[in-house]
Amino acid sequence: MCICVNCHHVDDCITYHAVETQHQQPHLTDAPGFEPCQPTINVNIRNSTHKHTEVQMEWDVVGCESFVEEAGKWSRLRPGELIPT
Repeated sequence: MCICVNCHHVDDCITYHAVETQHQQPHLTDAPGFEPCQPTINVNIRNSTHKHTEVQMEWDVVGCESFVEEAGKWSRLRPGELIPT
């Protein structure tokens, strides 16, 4: 799971904005201004189980020197929505 969902900077972070784009998810902000220091992103690539060969990519930020824990921050910004995994 992406550590960003519990980060104080999630709603203004350039890296999380890129992750939202990769997952084709709505953005928390249209113009993020926070540049995180040394984020680490894991990209998991796997083939789809459908008949057509389709590659699925899962992006997760797993480390970041700018991470400031704020438990539940993403959930407070998107009440009632499932936390992205």
